[in-house]
Amino acid sequence: METPVFRGWVEVGGNHLAPDEVAAICASRKDEILRFGGEFFLSWNGCTARDHFGIIQGEGPKGTLFCNGKVCGEIVPTIPDLSLEDAIITAVALRSNEGIVALSGGVDSALVAKLAGRECVAVGLEGSHDLRQARHAADVLNLSCSYVTITEDEIEAALPEVVGTIPKKDPVSTGIALTQYFIARYAGDHGYRRIITGQGADEIFGGYARYMESPDLEEDLARDFLGLEEQGRRDQAIAALHATCLSMPYLDLRVVRAARAIPARVKVQGNRRKIPLREVAERHIPPDLAWYEKKAMQYGSGVWGVLRKLARKNGYKTSMQDYIDQIKRVEHGH
Repeated sequence: METPVFRGWVEVGGNHLAPDEVAAICASRKDEILRFGGEFFLSWNGCTARDHFGIIQGEGPKGTLFCNGKVCGEIVPTIPDLSLEDAIITAVALRSNEGIVALSGGVDSALVAKLAGRECVAVGLEGSHDLRQARHAADVLNLSCSYVTITEDEIEAALPEVVGTIPKKDPVSTGIALTQYFIARYAGDHGYRRIITGQGADEIFGGYARYMESPDLEEDLARDFLGLEEQGRRDQAIAALHATCLSMPYLDLRVVRAARAIPARVKVQGNRRKIPLREVAERHIPPDLAWYEKKAMQYGSGVWGVLRKLARKNGYKTSMQDYIDQIKRVEHGH
């Protein structure tokens, strides 16, 4: 049997499997793959397998064992029902044997960073909100963190590669991807192959401001959760440019199951959002971090303002989309 292509990591029942154990299962006991947890892509002898939510990119459908053109089964790990707190603690612990944490100082990343106890990285323009807040969080939590100050010139230089890489080439996706680009660049340059992030928390706990006005919050959360797959393709494509990948404890099946058991009306109340997550966080990090309302990544890092400035500088005063389309045409011929 050929040696499987194996990206990511695999666990069964909360225990990591070594690559040789995974290879042995692929060789003769492939039905066991249907119980695999973790974040992984496998390819061998005409078969592919990807983790339940498709966190790791690769050929074949997510959450599926696929051999010789046929679906052999769905990949649904057997996990116990856990409280939300225990689910988050377990999910972070499983991912914390390696990697670096992307820290912006909001509750999502601060809780992950505290539980992981690993080196952190924060990126932003000089004086940006995210660098200030990440520094405050790291100091309060006694975490080691590297602060990467990015410049307008670096953003302009990265734009063609970012626009050429991401599937959906709109201003918001571009702004988020640019910020991710510099996080991944730092991680890759320093030998990290895993970036542990707080992504997914807004969609499963109700973090966006628009949820406060939602006429059907359950429906909005379900729709936005499905949209995470497209976001994942974008973010993992950017990470892959620097030979690294994102790991997402909030999208561990344990956490998703625990979060889904909580009614939407409990998650968003008045002007308070992500209440169950913040209540868990308050038991691990100071209240000012647990209840802090943070700006979205592209705004907090300062990247959005630079993107607008570059659009105007290049003659696109009213449309950032036209500027991005121009980069796509000039750099990539379409």
